[in-house]
Amino acid sequence: MITTFRHMQWLDDLLANFSSLAWGLPLLIILIGGGTYLLIRSRFLPFRYLGHAIDVLRGKYDDANDLGEISHFQALSTALSSTIGMGNIAGVAVAIAIGGPGAVFWMWISALIGMNTKFFTSTLAVLYRGRDSAGDIQGGPMYFIIEGLGQKWKPLAVAFSAFGLIGALPVFNVNQLTQAINDILLIPHGVEVTFSSNLFIGAILVVITGLVIIGGITRIGKVASKLVPFMVVLYFVLVAIILGYHFNELWYYLKLIFTDAFSANYYPEDDKFMGGVLGALILHGIKRGAFSNEAGIGTAPLAHGAAKTNKPVREGLVAMLGPAIDTLLVCTLTALAILVTDVWQTTAYNGVSLTASAFSSVMPSFGVYGLLLCIVVFSMSSLFSYSYYGSKCMAFLFGAHRKPYYIYVYVFSILIGATTTLDMMINLIDGVFALMAIPTMTATLILAPKVINEAKTYFNSLNA
Repeated sequence: MITTFRHMQWLDDLLANFSSLAWGLPLLIILIGGGTYLLIRSRFLPFRYLGHAIDVLRGKYDDANDLGEISHFQALSTALSSTIGMGNIAGVAVAIAIGGPGAVFWMWISALIGMNTKFFTSTLAVLYRGRDSAGDIQGGPMYFIIEGLGQKWKPLAVAFSAFGLIGALPVFNVNQLTQAINDILLIPHGVEVTFSSNLFIGAILVVITGLVIIGGITRIGKVASKLVPFMVVLYFVLVAIILGYHFNELWYYLKLIFTDAFSANYYPEDDKFMGGVLGALILHGIKRGAFSNEAGIGTAPLAHGAAKTNKPVREGLVAMLGPAIDTLLVCTLTALAILVTDVWQTTAYNGVSLTASAFSSVMPSFGVYGLLLCIVVFSMSSLFSYSYYGSKCMAFLFGAHRKPYYIYVYVFSILIGATTTLDMMINLIDGVFALMAIPTMTATLILAPKVINEAKTYFNSLNA
C-alpha cells in the first residue's frame, strides 16, 4: 500500500512539473501574443461581422450541395459540447479557488483574443481541407499544416496529432462528473463511495458514450445540437435565481473581478511567475480560459472542418461565437454564482464541488439536482466530441481503418478518469493542451495572410 502511494505521489509530481514546464513563457507568448497579433493584423475584422455570423449560424446561407458532413449549427454545437462542460463548471471553480476573483478577468481576456484566434484556425480548417487514407474530406490543424504549408511541415502535423491522442482523452470530464454524482447524489443519500462505485459509474458512461460515438460525427453533431442549447438555457435560469437572491452583492463582485485582476490579493504568495504573483495570476487565468474555450489549442477546428460549406470564412465566423458563449457567458455565470454566495472563501471545496455548494446555498432542495443534470449533459456531450477529435488524430497518424482502435483506448480511459485524482487529471490535460497549441498557433500565424486575403474577398463579394 505504501509503495502504491509513493508511486501515485511520484506520478502526481511528474505531471505537475510537466504542466508547469509546458505552460511557460514561450507558450504564453505564442498563444496570447500570437492571438493579439492576429487581432491587430486583421484590424478586428471578424468582430465587425457579428450579425452576419449569427445569420450564417441560423442557416441563412446553408447549401446542401456544399462539401462537408454537418451544418454550421451542428459544427458549433459539436465544438461547444467539448468546451461547455467541466471547463466552464469545474474549471472556473478551480480558477477562483486557486487564483481568486481576478482570475476571471484574465479568462475574459483569453476569450476575447480567442474569438479572433478561432476565426483564423477554423477558416483554415475549411480553406485547407485534406483527405484521409480512406479518401474522405477532413479538416483540422494537421490537414491545414500539410495542405497550407506543404509536406516539409509534416512533423508539425504529426506532433499535433500525437498530442491530440492524449489531449482528447476524457479523463478530466469523467473525473469531475464522477465527483459530482458522488457529492450531489450518492453521499447525501447514505451511499458509500468506493473504488468499486466509481468504477460502476465509469462503466455506465462507457456504455452511453459507445452508443453515440459509434455513429461518427453525423450522430455526434445531431445529438449535440439538441442537447447543448437546452442545457445552456437551463444553466442560465438556475444561475439567474442565485444572482437574483444575491443581487445586492452582485455589483461588488463584478468590481472585485476587475480590481483583483491587477492586485492579485487572493493569489498564493509563494507561487510566482515572471517575478511576481500578478504574473502567476495572469498565467493561471489564461490557462483556465484556454481550457474553457480551447482557442488556439486546435480541437475546435477538427469539428468546424467538417462543416458543410464551400466558404471558409463563414465557418470561421461561426467558430468565433464559441468563446463568446462558453467563456464570456457560461464561465461568467459560474464565476458570479461562486463569488456572490461567498462559498469560495467559506468552504475548502474545489472543482465541481465548489460550484455545487454555491447552488445548494440558495436552492438546497432542487438547485444541486438541476446543476447535476447540466453537468451530466455537458460532460456526456464532451465525451462524444472528444472521441471524434481523438479518432481523427488516430486516422491521420495510422490510417482511417485504425480509428476503431482509438475508441477502445478512449472508453478504457473513461474508467481511469472515474477512479483517479483531480490534480493528476488537470495537470495531464493542461500539459498536453499546451503542446497541441504550439503546432496549431505556429501554422496559423504563418498562414494568417491567406486568411486575411480570403476574408477580404468574401466580405467584398458580400457587400457588392
